[in-house]
Amino acid sequence: MSELYRLNGRIPVPCKDSEEWATWYGNHNRTVAKDEFGDAVISTVFLSIGHGFSSNDMPVLFETMVFGGELDEEQDRYCTWEEAEAGHMAMVARVKQGLQA
Repeated sequence: MSELYRLNGRIPVPCKDSEEWATWYGNHNRTVAKDEFGDAVISTVFLSIGHGFSSNDMPVLFETMVFGGELDEEQDRYCTWEEAEAGHMAMVARVKQGLQA
């Protein structure tokens, strides 16, 4: 199974080879969502390289990460675009909650 992926719309698709992956990677925006609150930036992206730990797992291809603020370097990873969107909103809520405390 390929560890390199591209998006077809919002669906991850395995690449045939590293050349296909590099061409896609260099020409596409991988951002799912990005928000800023206070000193924190919450960024969710398509990683394009599978981060699963076994061949039976779904590839982990999306990541939300916080840069700055109280939750600096906090991260979560997901398998699907839909999970990434939901995870992004959950992280935004956590950052906002920290600002209100």
